[in-house]
Amino acid sequence: MDLPERFGPWKGAHNRLRMRAVDGTWEKAFTALLAQADAEGDLDWVVAVDKLKQWRGPATRYDKTATSYLAAVFIWSAR
Repeated sequence: MDLPERFGPWKGAHNRLRMRAVDGTWEKAFTALLAQADAEGDLDWVVAVDKLKQWRGPATRYDKTATSYLAAVFIWSAR
């Protein structure tokens, strides 16, 4: 809920996040980033699940739908 003013009201930002989760935008972005990193030889398969603890939503599964949860995992993984 604590967003910079340039993002508009938090509810609108949340709705945009959900819409992009439903239409597969986050998965497509993650897949494109993965392909780009692989093509450039920058792909490193270090998995650090502990960083997920810093994101309260995915770490504790607060998201009520599988779509929102999966979107958060894609965004976190791309990060």
